[in-house]
Amino acid sequence: MVELDTIFNSVKDRSLFKNKYVLQSNYYPEEILHRDNEVKHIASILAPSLLGQKTSNLFIYGKTGTGKTLSVQYVTNELTKRAKSSKILRIEYINCKLKKVADTEYRILAELIKKLGSEVPPTGLPTDQVYLKFIEILRNCEEKLLILILDEIDQAVKRISSDFLYNLTRLNSELDKIQIVIVGISNDLKFLDMIDQRVRSSLSEEELVFHPYNALQLQDILRKRSDIAFKSNCVSEGVIAKCAAFAAREHGDSRRALDLLRVAAEIAEREASTKIDMKHIDMANNKIERDKILDIVESGTKQFQLVLFSILDLSKSRPEEKIFTGNVYNYYENLAKRLNIDVLTQRRIGDLIAELDMLGLINAVVISKGRQGRTRQIKLAIPQKVSEKAREILVESLHL
Repeated sequence: MVELDTIFNSVKDRSLFKNKYVLQSNYYPEEILHRDNEVKHIASILAPSLLGQKTSNLFIYGKTGTGKTLSVQYVTNELTKRAKSSKILRIEYINCKLKKVADTEYRILAELIKKLGSEVPPTGLPTDQVYLKFIEILRNCEEKLLILILDEIDQAVKRISSDFLYNLTRLNSELDKIQIVIVGISNDLKFLDMIDQRVRSSLSEEELVFHPYNALQLQDILRKRSDIAFKSNCVSEGVIAKCAAFAAREHGDSRRALDLLRVAAEIAEREASTKIDMKHIDMANNKIERDKILDIVESGTKQFQLVLFSILDLSKSRPEEKIFTGNVYNYYENLAKRLNIDVLTQRRIGDLIAELDMLGLINAVVISKGRQGRTRQIKLAIPQKVSEKAREILVESLHL
């Protein structure tokens, strides 16, 4: 017990943090650096909503950590302040990555109804009845406009299909006093390619792309946050630049840069170091990389998990053999049938393999097989120790 007392009693003295919260992903800074043009663009599109006028639906694209959600929240918070006394405008936010909120059309509607002050059972009603309930609530709203922010909307479309977007836009024809505007935020630059043409034509959308931050911009963001986050003289020279360089290499992801700095500080604290050094950044990078892979595996759709498990199992059982798309599909098809899960087409499985490649879980190289056409040669890119843990997660999730 003496050792534990020493650890617990010294935690305050060892702490490098002054305010750790500013390095968390849910912290909203008062100033958003290097996004002035994007903020102005969003504001100019949504400004007529202050007069109760319906604006175009807005779709915003960009890699993770490029400031999309921050910028939208900043603009909509300002809109809310200005519209507070007039009851003209209402803004609601849903994160579509949360499975319990947005893995079915029913649940999205149930969450919207809840945010508007009412409730429906979590399951059990026909979806068209839930729509009728939603319409009834909207008709009783005092506001003239409802702006729905659907963050990570690509996740919902992948799980549900784009029909729910079409149904939401069609509601405007049944509403007299209030109209719905959709602001969709997507990490997938090809998001609109997933949407049925009929749905796309009903959206009447404006588009805005957020480009990745470069290393110098990331350094500005990190310096600004670290001044608030840490006690004086805790960050060694070169640490900020190294964090920014790592994140710039990872598609200019500010969230990754901030996580790296926070985890490095936590590691330094555990070592009772008085400063965050370069070695702590390397240690933090290895830890985050491992955690990121396992998070992707755990949060993937059932079909995504089935394809990944097929590749993992083929790699384990045939360590010396080359694995091609056809091998993966045959293994996946047998596994899906055994688990009584719908079998997707080979083309759709090809899309999921491309997604796994994009996420860095596999390396998929297109090769020519002469008259037999082209295929992908697939190699697992997950480190051995991490792949064992990933396999455990998949076995539990798929009930294998």
